[in-house]
Amino acid sequence: MRIARCFVLWLLVSVAWGLGAPADASAADRPAPRTPARQAERNRMLDVIRRYGMTDETVLRAMAGVPRHEFVPPAQARSAYADTPLPIGHGQTISQPYIVAEMTRLLRLTPQSRVLEIGTGSGYQAAILAEFTEHVYTVEIIEELAAEADQRLQRLGYHRVSVLHGDGWEGWPEHAPYDAIIVTCAAGQIPPPLLQQLKPGGRMVIPVGPRYAVQSLMLVEKDLDERFRSRSVMAVRFVPFVSERTGADR
Repeated sequence: MRIARCFVLWLLVSVAWGLGAPADASAADRPAPRTPARQAERNRMLDVIRRYGMTDETVLRAMAGVPRHEFVPPAQARSAYADTPLPIGHGQTISQPYIVAEMTRLLRLTPQSRVLEIGTGSGYQAAILAEFTEHVYTVEIIEELAAEADQRLQRLGYHRVSVLHGDGWEGWPEHAPYDAIIVTCAAGQIPPPLLQQLKPGGRMVIPVGPRYAVQSLMLVEKDLDERFRSRSVMAVRFVPFVSERTGADR
């Protein structure tokens, strides 16, 4: 029943985004202290996520700690904590809170994890990842979104998140290998560079399937012998993966 409810929500709108313990960073590296602003709305958001079946308290604490209203346009601020995707401009959206929580849970992050995100968007998913580890690298193909997300993350105290404007199909090889990779747009196939950049023992969460249609959210694991196994977690619908090299949807 829980998956069926999620399926209905994800089919209503294309989703453009999305374990362990919080990072043990020094005080100077921690995000700015949270304020109680809109706390009642945050609590209602968490209640909805729990009703879907989320029991991972580390993920729930991360979701509670990040001010989602800072990552949506002013016109969407009243709906910031609703369990629904919201437009952020440039044809992109910020995912519904539950899908962000579930994709994060699947990564099984620890404070030592090095994680790559493909599809920065407004920076919300990157901020959630930064609640677990200070080693967060995120790539965004839309230059304006990359610049805005970088400024927003810095302003909110996420100084250890590194943002790159570039082609996510190529990953970010300079910082590889990664313990975890999260992709927040749908590819027709899993990009080979991302498989190469995944560390043995690492995990990748990526939607795979046709454009503007139902896709499968795939969990890909690379074992210590560098063999891959994957399984479909659930049906989803994400915006397409676009390659900067060709200008075409992948």
